[in-house]
Amino acid sequence: MITSHADVVGSLLRPAELLAAQKQLAAGTITADEFKEIEDRGVDEAIALQESVGLEVVTDGEMRRLSFQSQMTAAVSGFGEFDLDAFLWGDWYDENGVHRKRRPRKLGAIGKLVRRRYLSVDEFAYLKSGTKRLPKVTLPSPGLWANFWSPTYSRDVYPTLDSFLADIVAILRDEVAELARLGATYIQIDAPQYGLLLDPRTRGFYEKLGWSLDRWLDRGVELDNAVMAQIPGVTFGFHV
Repeated sequence: MITSHADVVGSLLRPAELLAAQKQLAAGTITADEFKEIEDRGVDEAIALQESVGLEVVTDGEMRRLSFQSQMTAAVSGFGEFDLDAFLWGDWYDENGVHRKRRPRKLGAIGKLVRRRYLSVDEFAYLKSGTKRLPKVTLPSPGLWANFWSPTYSRDVYPTLDSFLADIVAILRDEVAELARLGATYIQIDAPQYGLLLDPRTRGFYEKLGWSLDRWLDRGVELDNAVMAQIPGVTFGFHV
């Protein structure tokens, strides 16, 4: 017998109220507590939407994130200055054609990575308390963070890409262990960099960091496996 299920990858569109609140918080016209109420409401609506269409697995819609991967930079110091384009550079396509966003020129970790808090534990705890369905939490693949290692800006603290990604793995490994301790049984690893590696237009960026395509694929899988290894009771999904 074959069984299957459907669930959202992770992100859902943020409601207009939340988008406006993000600007108001940045401008100082609402308090952090007021913003959290609006953020919580966005998560509640995301859960309700998924449940209403019969999904057995639900996420929080990633309402609390600037980008699907930004909880890392929000929780960990050392990444330096960046804006939303740090996560969104590349080619984007819609009915009007292609839109190109340039990678920020000075992007790159400038200090040793130090975790100030867990990345997604609070997200998971709130999600789990708000649904009787299976809660899914998403985490970024280690290899995705090569984007934040720069031969120019990062070498003083991380002489090699390997040394930088080793710290990324350690942070993610601790996160997975804590999520599992709190009852998470379904964790998704987001790894869209594999598709970028296979696209000749974007592969060049990764190869300029010093690894060949074969090395990227082999090492990337090793890093992902290091995050997921020996975590009993947890099913890992993989998003490429």
